[in-house]
Amino acid sequence: MLAATPAPHGAERPAAEALAAWGRDALPGLDWSVTAVGEAGANVVVTLPGDGPPALLLASHLDTSLSGRPAEDAPVTGRADDPRPLRIDGDEVSGPGLGVARGPAAAALAGLAEAAERLTGRPHRTLQLLLAGSGTHRSALPAALPPGSVRPSSSAGALAHLATHPRPDAVLVAKGGPAAVLRAEPGAGYLRLTVTGRMGAALAPRSADPVGGVLVHAGTVLEAVGRWRVAFRDARRDRADGLGGELGLGALSGGRPDKPDLLPAVLDLRLYAVTVPGDDLAELAGDLAAAVRAELARTPLAGCAVAVEAEPLHPAGVTAADAPVVRATEAAWGRHRSEPPVVVRDWTGSTDGVVFRAAGIDTARTGPAASPDPADPRRDRLSLATLRSFAGLYADVAASLAAP
Repeated sequence: MLAATPAPHGAERPAAEALAAWGRDALPGLDWSVTAVGEAGANVVVTLPGDGPPALLLASHLDTSLSGRPAEDAPVTGRADDPRPLRIDGDEVSGPGLGVARGPAAAALAGLAEAAERLTGRPHRTLQLLLAGSGTHRSALPAALPPGSVRPSSSAGALAHLATHPRPDAVLVAKGGPAAVLRAEPGAGYLRLTVTGRMGAALAPRSADPVGGVLVHAGTVLEAVGRWRVAFRDARRDRADGLGGELGLGALSGGRPDKPDLLPAVLDLRLYAVTVPGDDLAELAGDLAAAVRAELARTPLAGCAVAVEAEPLHPAGVTAADAPVVRATEAAWGRHRSEPPVVVRDWTGSTDGVVFRAAGIDTARTGPAASPDPADPRRDRLSLATLRSFAGLYADVAASLAAP
């Protein structure tokens, strides 16, 4: 069901309604509801009713990193053909969006259903599963959206859930990652770096400043950003909390595709920053701008204006090692996973877990890791046995925390 309907960021409602309709028939012992998020987004909330507010919220999300619409995803994937639907072959399941996050979401749902069976006829606390809309990051910086469009912000589904549902005692995020139980996650945000010169005409390169236009010198700007990135990462290595920093260039643009006979005045870079506790994205933006400006002063871009705009998403967060949800998840790992957890260093993956930590809720994260299909990297591969083991792990944690 999760793979049957595309669930792009901020437009998950058709997938949410279809899943809830299926769930009411397939798992009638659980309460299913759909909550609207924004104009077209939605959360699915699955509840095992019990005493009091939820002892545990299992959390994953509905939307996928790629939209599931091949033409829309082509600028990233380089392909506009159909990636083909879900396929199961022996122990392997493969398909689009399984890694982020249909595989872990399915395991969390199976885990909640198993916990419900174990608790039948026994007093227990309430348990919930949140499959959130807008769980993948998206920028809302100017010019990042088509004219007239509105997109819910990153983590809008998790924020809406906290605003409209009882506060859980703890959260366990079902998301792929390292073979370990994570109790710390980095923060994240977007940066928009612009280098502005003077427009010109392609037939007269000297009419632009710099000569030939800013796009001719894009490599110089990228080298400057790359050197700042190295220093940024090195300053955040080998932290006691296991978190690391990162800066990635995800988009570069300039000019009008339908008017390449004009040399544009602006080079526009979009960057994704992974931050650690204590980082302030606005300060990082200022530092990056100053560093790039200093580097460009020795190049033909010396007369250009350099600006960096920050769009913070969420700060990093750490849950105490002795929190009950951390201890319960680590104990369940030993019962359901054959290998010991790895030691995590310089971790750069951020999820909705940072939203719950920011709200003061103890949060852990663990889940099955997918691998890309060698024939089509738009498709992920997962082991069904691994998914079942994590379903059992989630069930153990849920049942133990729900016990009165």
